[in-house]
Amino acid sequence: MTNQSNPLAFDRYAFGADFVWGTATAAYQIEGAVDRDGRTPCVWDTFGRQKGKIKTGETADVACEFYDRYESDLLIHKELGFNAFRFSIAWSRMLPDGVGPRHGGRINEAGLAFYDRLIDHCLRLDITPWITLYHWDLPHALELKGGWPNRKIVDWFADFADVCTKAFGHKVKHWIILNEPLAFSVLGYFTGQHAPGRRSFRNLLPVIHHTALAQAEGGRIVRQNVPDAQVGTTFSCSPIDPFTPSDQAAAIRVDALMNRLFIEPALGLGYPTRELPFLAGIAKKVAKPGDMERLAFDFDFVGLQHYFRAVVEQSYFMPYLWAKDVSPLRRNVQTITEMGWEVYPESMYRIIRQFGQYEGVKKIYITESGAAFYDRVEQGIVNDQARVEYHQNYLQQVLRAKQEGLPVEGYFAWTFLDNFEWAEGYRPRFGLVYVDFRTQQRIIKKSGRWFQQLLTKETFVGKH
Repeated sequence: MTNQSNPLAFDRYAFGADFVWGTATAAYQIEGAVDRDGRTPCVWDTFGRQKGKIKTGETADVACEFYDRYESDLLIHKELGFNAFRFSIAWSRMLPDGVGPRHGGRINEAGLAFYDRLIDHCLRLDITPWITLYHWDLPHALELKGGWPNRKIVDWFADFADVCTKAFGHKVKHWIILNEPLAFSVLGYFTGQHAPGRRSFRNLLPVIHHTALAQAEGGRIVRQNVPDAQVGTTFSCSPIDPFTPSDQAAAIRVDALMNRLFIEPALGLGYPTRELPFLAGIAKKVAKPGDMERLAFDFDFVGLQHYFRAVVEQSYFMPYLWAKDVSPLRRNVQTITEMGWEVYPESMYRIIRQFGQYEGVKKIYITESGAAFYDRVEQGIVNDQARVEYHQNYLQQVLRAKQEGLPVEGYFAWTFLDNFEWAEGYRPRFGLVYVDFRTQQRIIKKSGRWFQQLLTKETFVGKH
């Protein structure tokens, strides 16, 4: 996929002195130690033990052992030159009962102490900590009480946000409320592909609404407890193209679901009911008086998590959406990742431009982007040239957007370490650092060294 006719020529200075360079991680995917020091199960622990839910039959019980290895791992992170580290707080490690003291629960002091040590180590290394409050690991105790379809989840999440910001807000100034709300709501409660694995249209509207309410309420709590914080939230997003001209209406509907469903309520624009009429059921059947006003919150930034574009066609077999994806294989796409995703760098520019056109979006960070390829260790080296080219070419499009005046101010590579990739198990490797899951050995890949050269050398030109 290297474009020889247009060789890359940028260095980190082209992005500006204040551009944030980081990696992104999630607690459940790297920490391990799932039953230690007072942590109780989350929905992924219970989901992963059900036969057939994880494609490889694996669990995240050990993962990357980051819980024990964070000090040495962050030294590698520092060596690579990144100045920001995005991680999430495991809800059930902080609040084993799922709820805080206001609702009769307890704070797990050992969990609090772990994140305290992690934050302090980041700060010692001059790495800015960026905390994600919710990265899909709902405490199992709360799923037993109904989970996200239960309206009380908004109060439970408010408890969690309150405890975390009061514990760490004096040291952490960058807060992300939710990670990809579309993914955990739809995949978790409608299609059942992700934890907790529930499949019901009856769940869908309550889950969407309670998630959007929690997104705004979490923002308000962070702002109240950490007045000088930068508060944001993240969205999975993709430009949507029609497969043929006659599929334009289908593309508009998919765009409303994938890209607009959670950003527009936060901006005070409400749900995209014109394109997706079934969402009108929220106001009619789910919302309480005052809810629609409570959906809005003035975020300091939005995080875009972008990997690929989507190409869709009309389908009469997909209720409510009346559209389906057209696979890259069917479209004869040349460069496809191990996940089956098309590598299409221009989609990065297009999605930044799309979100940058919202009047209420002040700043944009790419809070995730990356690719899984079939990495091999040969003589102690992982030569992942395809991943190098992925980040080069997607970053070129970030720079293009920035040079056109769009407010994009940082890039977080997904991900730092190879990890537990949710329902896919350990097979797909997205990391800049290779992890041998039998020995826990770390090997910095060529892509990690590419970032190191970009971020630590005084000059950088072309491909290496």
